[in-house]
Amino acid sequence: MLQLSFVNIKAGNYLLVEGRENCDRFYIIQSGNVRCFKSNSPETSGRKLGPGDFVGVISCMSGHAQIENVEALTDVKCISVLKDQYSDLIAANTPIALKIIRTFATRMRMMNEELMKYSLRTVSQDTPEHIYDVACCYDKKEEVSIASYAYYRYVKECPNGLHRNEALKKFSAYRTISKAVFLEPTPDLTRIYPKGTMIMSESQSGAEMFVIQEGQVAISKVVDGEEVVLAVLHKGDMFGEMALLENKPRSASAIANEVCRLMVVNRQNFDQMVTSQPQLISRLTVTLSERLWSMYRQLDNALLHKPLYKAIDMLALQLEKARVTSGQYQTELTIHDLLNMCAVPDGQKSEVISQIQTEIKLKQVEGKIFIPHSEEIINLAIFYRKKNAKEMRS
Repeated sequence: MLQLSFVNIKAGNYLLVEGRENCDRFYIIQSGNVRCFKSNSPETSGRKLGPGDFVGVISCMSGHAQIENVEALTDVKCISVLKDQYSDLIAANTPIALKIIRTFATRMRMMNEELMKYSLRTVSQDTPEHIYDVACCYDKKEEVSIASYAYYRYVKECPNGLHRNEALKKFSAYRTISKAVFLEPTPDLTRIYPKGTMIMSESQSGAEMFVIQEGQVAISKVVDGEEVVLAVLHKGDMFGEMALLENKPRSASAIANEVCRLMVVNRQNFDQMVTSQPQLISRLTVTLSERLWSMYRQLDNALLHKPLYKAIDMLALQLEKARVTSGQYQTELTIHDLLNMCAVPDGQKSEVISQIQTEIKLKQVEGKIFIPHSEEIINLAIFYRKKNAKEMRS
């Protein structure tokens, strides 16, 4: 049975403190106002929240450290919800869970804009015209199956587009040799995608979310004509939820790194699952919490001012996401992926690789980065973050 407790916070006091570990609960504001902010964020004023809003869900549901400070601007009364109570809360009040999920989706899109601004030094391109850029990127890499899917989506979504004729010509030429599947949505609840095919392209429309039942999926963006791998997802992971929840263009592409079996969730069966399968909502909340936590950490990384600091911290982030604190760890990233994620300019990559080698004796297994001593990376990243803060103050 759901039994909730109440917490009273005086104005000027902190409800949550950035960096605090073992967050086992979150709070729903009943009365008063709070300010949420990060200590090192360029946005010093933070976000103001009030009655009906919630704080601490990201850290509570993801199991990671608290990502921001929450200060009471007035006297505040909150409902305290333990992590173990979340499933009961969903059953008793589904609208609260849906509000959390939709708020997360909006926040993720805002965080994506910030990451593009501070990390990749650009802005998101969510117009359908950008799909042609995506197609050309993979065409240049001779990844025909991926390029043909993107060319097709461009023609469908830009029937009068600037590059329609060239895209149609390319798609027709590749059609017989491409392994691309599901060019259009189908009613199938399960789909199988061959290795090296595109599941969705950034900037295309879409209203489906996917759950990986088998295989591995790379989430990427094309920036200035080059692919940037944002994440590699595995069995049990979800993706595509923002388009489903917000009815906006895809913010990133998804590509099958292996043969993938995916469960498809569209708006119709999502609404049915909300009422009949509260465990799906709970899992989706955890997934979005983990994604948002990772995005906040990536933004911290983007604010580091030296490429070496960024690269070491990005490796530490991979360990944090995997909850690895010691021993060996095999990443899914190539050196190229790592430096692209840190937005290292092409002209500086050789120098940065040399610096990394000097610091940690970087190893590779089948082309992917292998970390022999995780604790060394974690401690070095902490050192560089402190050094960065000191250098920025001086």
